[in-house]
Amino acid sequence: MTVRNGFTREQTMRIARHRIVAALQERGQRARADWVERELPERVDSDKHVGLLATLRLDPADLADATSP
Repeated sequence: MTVRNGFTREQTMRIARHRIVAALQERGQRARADWVERELPERVDSDKHVGLLATLRLDPADLADATSP
C-alpha cells in the first residue's frame, strides 16, 4: 500500500514482521504466525506483500511503524 506524503512524494509502508506475528497470535492463528516468522523478511514491504496481508485480513495502516523509512 502506498501512502501520499505531501502532494508529490509517495512512501511505501514498512511493517515489522513481529507486529504481524503478534496480530496473528492474538487471534489464535499460531500456525499462520509461525509461517510468517519463517517466510517473511524482518521488514515487510506493504506493496510487495499486499495480497498476503489481505489474505491474512490485516490492514497495513494498523501495523505500520510510526517511524518506518
